[in-house]
Amino acid sequence: MKFSENDDSMFENILDHAEFIPIINKADEDFLLTLDEIPDEVPLVPIRDNVLFPGAVLPVSASRKRSIRAFKTAKTLHRGQLSPNSVIAIVTQVNDAEVPTQSDLYSIGVLARVLKTFELPNNSLMAIVQGCLRIRINTITETDPYYKITFTTCPELGGFESREEKSLIRKIRKSVTELFDGQRRKKETITGLKNIGSDRIFINYIATSLNLSTAEKQLLLECDDYMTRARKFASFIEREREFQDINEEIQNRTKFELDKQQREYFLNQQMRVIQNELGGGGQEQEIETLQEKASHKKWSEATQQIFDKELNKLRRMPQQSPDYNVQINYLETILDLPWQEYSTDNYSLSRARNILDADHYGIEKVKQRIIEYLAVLSLKQDMKSPIICLVGPPGTGKTSLGRSIADALQRKYVRVALGGLHDESEIRGHRRTYIGAMPGRIIQSMKKAKTSNPVFILDEIDKIQNNSIQGDPTSALLEVLDPEQNIAFHDNYLDIDYDLSKVLFIATANSLNTIQPALLDRMEIIDLNGYLLEEKIEIAKRHLLPRQITEHGLRKGSVTIDDETLTHIINDYTRESGVRQLDKTIAKIVRNKAVMIASQASAETPKRRLARAVKTTDLKEILGLPIHNSERCGSEPLVGVVTGLAWTSVGGEILFVESSCSKGKGTLSMTGNLGDVMKESATLAFEYIKANATQLGVDYKLLDESNIHIHVPEGATPKDGPSAGITMFISMLSTLTKRKVRNNFAMTGEITLRGNVTPVGGIKEKILAAKRAGITDIILCEANQRDIEDIESQYINGLNFHYINTMSQAVPLAII
Repeated sequence: MKFSENDDSMFENILDHAEFIPIINKADEDFLLTLDEIPDEVPLVPIRDNVLFPGAVLPVSASRKRSIRAFKTAKTLHRGQLSPNSVIAIVTQVNDAEVPTQSDLYSIGVLARVLKTFELPNNSLMAIVQGCLRIRINTITETDPYYKITFTTCPELGGFESREEKSLIRKIRKSVTELFDGQRRKKETITGLKNIGSDRIFINYIATSLNLSTAEKQLLLECDDYMTRARKFASFIEREREFQDINEEIQNRTKFELDKQQREYFLNQQMRVIQNELGGGGQEQEIETLQEKASHKKWSEATQQIFDKELNKLRRMPQQSPDYNVQINYLETILDLPWQEYSTDNYSLSRARNILDADHYGIEKVKQRIIEYLAVLSLKQDMKSPIICLVGPPGTGKTSLGRSIADALQRKYVRVALGGLHDESEIRGHRRTYIGAMPGRIIQSMKKAKTSNPVFILDEIDKIQNNSIQGDPTSALLEVLDPEQNIAFHDNYLDIDYDLSKVLFIATANSLNTIQPALLDRMEIIDLNGYLLEEKIEIAKRHLLPRQITEHGLRKGSVTIDDETLTHIINDYTRESGVRQLDKTIAKIVRNKAVMIASQASAETPKRRLARAVKTTDLKEILGLPIHNSERCGSEPLVGVVTGLAWTSVGGEILFVESSCSKGKGTLSMTGNLGDVMKESATLAFEYIKANATQLGVDYKLLDESNIHIHVPEGATPKDGPSAGITMFISMLSTLTKRKVRNNFAMTGEITLRGNVTPVGGIKEKILAAKRAGITDIILCEANQRDIEDIESQYINGLNFHYINTMSQAVPLAII
């Protein structure tokens, strides 16, 4: 026997029928709590989830065949006339056994009158019963066609006569009324309860209908006297009222504090409950979805075991738990990663070369390294990917080159900006013990790539902040960029080793000085020293100008710029090693043309054809006055003025070293914002002249009675480095011997105290700067000849190179 969810409302409806529940006063107690004829044996109906009390009315739904037969056997009251056959025993089951034995029943039950029965359409029966006497089961005598028992009556002792007892019952009545009011019970129900004049029947009647557990109701029924039952009942009533107060307080607080997120959470929880009731969605469906995704993964057995373990944790979690969503996110992160899923490489070397050439002009070293990697990969497909670091000034195309490499290899492209990174967790991820934990940027980028072999750009690796309070990110990168370690990269959030050995990492940096030596040792360094003038012109014509024309909505060929004009733009307006500023300047020129075209299109005057070509004479009007001055070599030979060659972050430049001689005490002074190394070079040159004055044709007396002053123009620009040593030596020797220096010669080289000339760097940029300035002859250290041979012939045509090993060898070449 089991009650449905509608039992409470059904009970309230029964209270409306006077035929079954008349207004009860104290005089009715004897009729309700006694039986005139008590048979020795009665039918038994076991019920579940409720307890019947003497004097109380209870609807009982019978669906088990034995119970239906028992109710049909019992004759119901008819106009108040009682028959012995209308008596039946109602006893509550200890458990939910479908065919209970005596051990499955509580020992205390109630003899009840069957007031009315109803046939229901689903082959079940509804009976209205009213309790009369407590009984104790002796034995079950029959089980077929229904249960029969022998019993012993258990009279209930006492009443509510004393002042204390009357006070307690009044308090109970008041508490029950307030409780039912708070539960919004029907007014008829509350009125019907007030009309129960008998205190004993009132206690039993409310005990049946109150929302207590079955065990608590049975505990009340087993009390032998009414006062004990009333005290326990009062404690239960107070507990229910406290629950009701707390529930109202929570509802009131929630009503004002529910924000959008809480509302969505509440609605989602309701939706899950609804889905569970409908047989779809819910926790089981989520788990099945995760299992389905996992079945298609190509991960290792160890990873599968970890996933299964974490999935079992999820099964044990209630959906309302805050950790449930955390666990779901973790499992989805594992599933979103590309475990041993690789994109197919295109091994065509010619295709890769064409793509690289089409996207970037020059930078042959980088292109050649990618072609080498692709060639080796086609021969040995399980090789570990190299770790490449592109180093060069801003605007040289380091980052965009990574995307071109990805296109050439037909791989996915991902990029992580490391500039300003100061937290180690950004690389390794946060441990899942923290609120809001997430994987590091490496694992997150692999999720985006959806393959295990993307081209991975680590941008601005030299801008990472080291040794902060949040750890050392560069040390975390050691594992990522070490081919021997990244086969099992460990992310703190993921907590599973992940293979990064097939990822082609390309780091970019502007300088190597700020990169940790251990990290630098793990990377293959490729220098991008900047573009030559000739390369910038080609880049502007092939890439920058066509792109700006397209972006500004102009037709192809509507703006043209010749080489001479581009040369002026590069030298006078955009002195840089890359082409970023050049791109902005060309954009300004294109915008100027766009204004002219748009103005003509909107004008009512007859249209005239606009000039497409931008000439050198137009630059001042469009771009304003030149920002930089282009240096040219001197127009005639002069005493003490020598042309030197310098390397800067924006390319090569020429510089002039000037010296003069005045009466004094043989001291050397220097101006022009020179650095310590450059000052040392001047001191070396002066001391060498003093030590070898006779061989160089210098008068000793002049050295002792004169001061030498060295000056390098553009004093606002800091200058340093050893490569101007040979230039300073020739300048001072020219001043002391009053002999002129050839104006078409330039030179670079470090000097020693013994008179040797040693090699220097930046030769390619210096040579091209000399050519732009009109220099025809260049003096270099013989060891720098290998750098000249590395330059394409088109860039050094028309230049004569003179290689020397000692300072004295430069004298007859440069001095007239």
